[in-house]
Amino acid sequence: MKRKVFYRYNPQTLTYERIYPSTKDKIFTIFRHLISGIVVGIAALVAFVYFFGTPWGEAQKKEMQLMRTQYEILSKRTDEISKVLRDIQQRDDNLYRAIFHADPIPSSIRYSGIGAPARYDYLIDLSSSDLIIQTTKKIDYLSKQIYIQSNSFDDVLKMAKNQKDRLKHIPSIQPVPDKYLKQVASGYGTRIDPIYGTARFHAGMDFASNIGTPVYVTGDGTVTLADWKQGYGKCIIIDHGYGYQTLYAHLNDYKVRLGQKVTRGEQIGEVGNTGKSTGPHLHYEVHVKGQPDNPAKYYFMDLSPEEYDKMLQIAANHGQVMD
Repeated sequence: MKRKVFYRYNPQTLTYERIYPSTKDKIFTIFRHLISGIVVGIAALVAFVYFFGTPWGEAQKKEMQLMRTQYEILSKRTDEISKVLRDIQQRDDNLYRAIFHADPIPSSIRYSGIGAPARYDYLIDLSSSDLIIQTTKKIDYLSKQIYIQSNSFDDVLKMAKNQKDRLKHIPSIQPVPDKYLKQVASGYGTRIDPIYGTARFHAGMDFASNIGTPVYVTGDGTVTLADWKQGYGKCIIIDHGYGYQTLYAHLNDYKVRLGQKVTRGEQIGEVGNTGKSTGPHLHYEVHVKGQPDNPAKYYFMDLSPEEYDKMLQIAANHGQVMD
């Protein structure tokens, strides 16, 4: 390709004279073309990026979208796991622990928080920080609940291992066998007071029998009282452990002493008519963790299913109490 040749008209000579550019002009021309090329190139690059994007930009965008999708999937999975855990927690409180008469885990412990919100400040500057922080909180909360539930199952396992010994101590027979009974005078619940004639809560069961009839302890335990008790007359209280206590009132005589270890079926006293009583009988109570419970629920080792059902019906009667 030939180089361009430039001429300039000279009016004095009336001829065209060839122009030879100086070095300065040559450099300027080269620089001008270079700048123009750069500007055009940049403009073209900007236009391409604007309309089509860059390979690394597209890759980064895809990576961020993939990351966000993964977090969304993780968030949904933690929600699903939380539902399963809630079901396990309900079974733990209302079934597994209930079998062993253990208190459910307090809500203040099971559903306690995971710490100050500031612990997630280091995540604020990340892309999609709201989703990341929310998912991280869910995972932390879930981890804490799983830890608490794991400890609870450890407790349930220990209770299961101790069940054999526990069964020996749970009150589970009648304190006065059927062969000695004249009647079951009154059951557990609101009854008419025989002395005052008013309705009151009867915290046990009354077994009418002759004075001197043997009274048997209903589970293994330790004698914590063998003395006169206001309203109950001669009274024995047995601590069976595991939250259980039994009370035997209106006795005629004691067969045990304070602090003595006793075994289910062992005679501990005799039916009497002491204290606030209107006739010879045994007043019997079962307490679970300090609260009275229906004694009729604890005769399962001493009665057939038919006899147990009959006992429940008797216990539900609303007749007069004998004490």
